[in-house]
Formats: sequence, structure tokens, C-alpha cells
Amino acid sequence: MVQSLQLVIITGMSGAGKTVAMQSFEDMGYYCVDNMPPNLLPKFWELVRETGKMTKIALVMDLRTRDFFEEIKSSIEALDNTSFITTKILYLEATDEELVSRYKETRRSHPLAQSDRVIEGIRKERKLLEGIKGRAQIVIDTTELTPRELREKIIKEFRTVNTTMFRVELISFGFKYSLPIDADIVMDVRFLPNPHYIDELRPQTGLDQPVYDFVMQQPETEIFYRKFIDLIDYCLPGYKREGKNNVTIAIGCTGGRHRSVALIERMGKQLEADGYPVNITHRDKGKAKESVNRS
Repeated sequence: MVQSLQLVIITGMSGAGKTVAMQSFEDMGYYCVDNMPPNLLPKFWELVRETGKMTKIALVMDLRTRDFFEEIKSSIEALDNTSFITTKILYLEATDEELVSRYKETRRSHPLAQSDRVIEGIRKERKLLEGIKGRAQIVIDTTELTPRELREKIIKEFRTVNTTMFRVELISFGFKYSLPIDADIVMDVRFLPNPHYIDELRPQTGLDQPVYDFVMQQPETEIFYRKFIDLIDYCLPGYKREGKNNVTIAIGCTGGRHRSVALIERMGKQLEADGYPVNITHRDKGKAKESVNRS
């Protein structure tokens, strides 16, 4: 049985926001390809069918010449006659005045302007794209939209029930091995009692129940955890409102094996229970053991 595939073709006026659109689809889990030549589209779909792994694909197609326009028309018509592909065309536009302003701001030349003024290239492109705009299921005018507003509009239009947008990355680490460079929030828990100084706990990690229990049974741990999780609960909705698709929270102890691991595990379970998709990484959990083995 052939799996159903969703294809979104992103096209429209140059400078109208196609790059922002592609990034939005990437955040929604689409496999994205920029500047796909229309005559390669049928071959591309053959490869997609053979792999059977991709179900959502977004292609950015810029139209530069009349021949290019005719190729994309025939390619879309061929896809419309294919039962296993659901095709939607997203067309982005803006007023001539706004496009001219954007080109002046970026100091780019319009691809159809050649030796003419920017406005002449815009007018040529708008006339060239009349046919494809008429076939588009979704037309978005980005004249008054910020990149964030465009992203929100696209997500609202194309997001499905199974689309996961916002997620939380949790990382435990050891300060002796440096901070995670991609962390948005970093917390130091080296002030908590350290299981490293208990002989039977030293070789274990925060994933082992005796170490986890030792860390969590400390009064300092409970006070800290309650205050920290309250802060995180307050911050996460704000990150979502600002358009971030993920937040990375890092907790560090000395070696990244005991306290930080246990606390990240506890936080991960609670955030999952609160409905957040969570990925957990214990970056330095095995480094002390590796060092012993090499010596």
C-alpha cells in the first residue's frame, strides 16, 4: 500500500518571505528543499516513494523565466493526477512599494531586473506569476506582517494534530567539562550534598535508584527543585509566545554524573506530565568511568 504524501509548494514574489516560510515548515517537521527545479520534481517524488520515509515535504520554487513557469505548471498538473500525493500551493506576495523597500534594505538586485530598476523586475515577476497565483490554494500578503507574524500564520494554516512544535531539551553536565554552548537556561547545583563522597554511591550515577534517592532526600534539594520548577513553569509559555520552537535547560554539578542527572530525570518526568515533549541528554554521565579505563 502506497503511503499518502503531503506536498506544499512555496512560491510567490521574490522578497515576499519564502525563506521564513521554509523555516516554518521545517519547524513543523516537513522535509524542505529550496530552489527545486520543476523538471526534477517527478524524479524527486520517485525517490520519495522508494524510500517511504517522508510523508510531509515542502518545496520552495522561484520562477525566473517563462520556460521555468511552464515547467512548474506541467509538473503540478502531473502531481494533481497522482492519487498518493496531496498537493497545496502556498503563494506569498506583497505590494510593489513594500518589495522595493525590502530590496533597498538588503541591497539585493531583483532576479528579473537585470539592468532595469528594481520596480521593473517586480512588475515583470508579478505578471509572470499571475497564472500560478490563480492556482494557489493559499495566498498570503506579507506587506504588513513581521517574520514572526508570517510564521504564526503559516503554522496556523498547516499545523496538524500530530505536529509537535515546541519541545524542551534537558541536559545534565559537569562544570569540569565546560558549559553546554547551546543552553538557554543554566543552573548550578554544586551547592547540594554530593553523593561522590559516599563510597558505595561514587561508581553509580543519578540514573541509579540509590543515588537518585540520596539526592532527592536532601532538604536543600526539595527546596531548590520547587523554586526552580516554578520558574521554568512560568518561563516556558513565554518562550512559546515569542515563537521559539525549543528551549534548552541545562543543570550542572561538578562531574555531571550524580546530582545533575537525578534532577534532570525528575524535571523531565514532570514536564512530560505537564504535556511538553522532552528530550533528555546526560552529556557527561560516563566521562569519569572512561577516564579511569584509559588510565
